[in-house]
Amino acid sequence: MQIFSDLAARSPKLFKWGKLLGVTGGAQLVIQGVGFIVGIFIIRTLSTEQYAYYTLANTMLGTMTVLADGGISTGVMSEGGKKWQDKQELGKILATGMHMRQQFAVGSLIVSVPILYYLLQEQGVVWWESILLILCLAPTFWAALSGSLLQIVPKLHQDINELLKINVTINVVRLLVTLPVLLLFPFASLAVLASGVSQVGGNLQFRKLSLKKADWQTAFSPEYRTKIMASVKRILPGSIYYCISGQITVWLIAIFSSTESIAQIGALSRLMMLLTLVRLSIEMLIVPRYARLPADRRLIIVRFFQVVGLISLLCAAIVGAVYLFPNIFLWILGSKYQDLEHEVVLMTMGSCLMLISGVMHMMSSSRGIIPQPYLFIGATIVFQVLVLLYLVDYTTLAGVLWFSILSALSNILYRIVDFFYQTLKKMEFPDHEVV
Repeated sequence: MQIFSDLAARSPKLFKWGKLLGVTGGAQLVIQGVGFIVGIFIIRTLSTEQYAYYTLANTMLGTMTVLADGGISTGVMSEGGKKWQDKQELGKILATGMHMRQQFAVGSLIVSVPILYYLLQEQGVVWWESILLILCLAPTFWAALSGSLLQIVPKLHQDINELLKINVTINVVRLLVTLPVLLLFPFASLAVLASGVSQVGGNLQFRKLSLKKADWQTAFSPEYRTKIMASVKRILPGSIYYCISGQITVWLIAIFSSTESIAQIGALSRLMMLLTLVRLSIEMLIVPRYARLPADRRLIIVRFFQVVGLISLLCAAIVGAVYLFPNIFLWILGSKYQDLEHEVVLMTMGSCLMLISGVMHMMSSSRGIIPQPYLFIGATIVFQVLVLLYLVDYTTLAGVLWFSILSALSNILYRIVDFFYQTLKKMEFPDHEVV
């Protein structure tokens, strides 16, 4: 104990960050560990066909969530970072974001549900089972939407311990609900519904936590709606693109390959769930603090690449481990997926690159540094079309995974160039910057 006391006295900042990372990392390890156990249980319990349907539903859930957000949470985080100490103003910002998200959610359902129904029919699912799966997906969708916004206030105030406790509870409840239900009724629709049930309870706790720091009694503000909508206009085109690009691997497999391939890519994706530990830790600890940095050009650039560099080193280590010991990772998935040694390495590479790109996006957008959407989308689509036409075989699982890797690389390069352009040329900073 004396050693820790001496360290705290000599390097208070280092000790503070070490404690934060230790608590956050430990709790996130529990959260992701429980979630990982649930995911592996679902893989091993469901038949290949049912797990393929589960994969399609989860893929569409991601699409629906991105469409319903459309940049609203980024706008709320950005505006909330400016008013995070003002309880009334922060309440207005959050109430405005919730009101906007409800409107966007309806549009997301209108677009996404027919697509999911079509993909399920392509896999030979009977109509009533397709409708049942969609009905079970709806509450999970609404719960996920509310949860992400409700966490913004405690994130800005760095109520890390409370956030972590709630997230641990959500995952434990999901585990306790999922195991007995799937043992008795191993169907994809019930696996999806179990996730939504646990999230609803967590949202009630998030709401109580937010009420301590934000006044929810105020109505939504037209002024903040305009400001948040400015972020939405810049982010929504990219969000729509990501609904296609981010899920295109599963969609390509669903259209051009077999139900078995859908289950395989879903199972491999579940292994990559452990990377969520890294993303959530950054989203909870780093992004809010980055959003609160003073308007100092040099500081913003240095901190950005410090974080990206550390994440890149971590990802390199993860890819190396999977390359050296693929059988260990495949054993976790069960006997149905043991012959995917090459594919598991490709999936790890693609997932790590997408993690790096995602971290870049979260950090830059929290400062209002957002790529010009139409130029970004246009350049990426041209690149992806060329890759599909000339470089990969999109009818095979390995070809689709290579497509994902190359797409993520192009996104990273574009984000680096755009970040330098906006911070060095386009954005205005005070004449006397703090170094």
